[in-house]
Amino acid sequence: MDRKLAILIPVLVAGLALDLVSKLLVLHYLPLGAQIPLVQGFFNLVHVHNKGAAFGLLSNWSVEFARLFFIGTTTLVLAVVGYLWWRLPRGQWQAVLGYSLIITGALGNLLDRLRLGEVVDFLDFYWGRYHWPAFNVADSLVCLGAGVLVWVILTEEKRANVSSTV
Repeated sequence: MDRKLAILIPVLVAGLALDLVSKLLVLHYLPLGAQIPLVQGFFNLVHVHNKGAAFGLLSNWSVEFARLFFIGTTTLVLAVVGYLWWRLPRGQWQAVLGYSLIITGALGNLLDRLRLGEVVDFLDFYWGRYHWPAFNVADSLVCLGAGVLVWVILTEEKRANVSSTV
């Protein structure tokens, strides 16, 4: 358990700090709806609020219902991911890292929902007419954590296949 906490705590502290500070800077210095091109034709800094799920899904729900729904589902997801993190055997540090990143990102967006009722997004990537929905550091942490877990699964599966053919 100590090794798992040695991974979780720094990821949690650094990830939440980066997420919360970046959102506070956007809230303080960038008016809602503003857009600052940082890399012409590829990346803008924007200030938008998302009351829905990823990519604005379900954003047409009433604010109060959406707030309660997403607080409840995020809490449930945190409980499940926390349980999976807790159950990981020793030596699975890559999976611990993946789950820790997901927990941190989910907490970052949960804190937005609790205090604002919606999530602050500000990273806006696009290429020509192809536009990715705006997102934030917490979203990035969740995706990075999921990517780490996919990598762990694929490497374990490959290792198992090599072992079974020998």
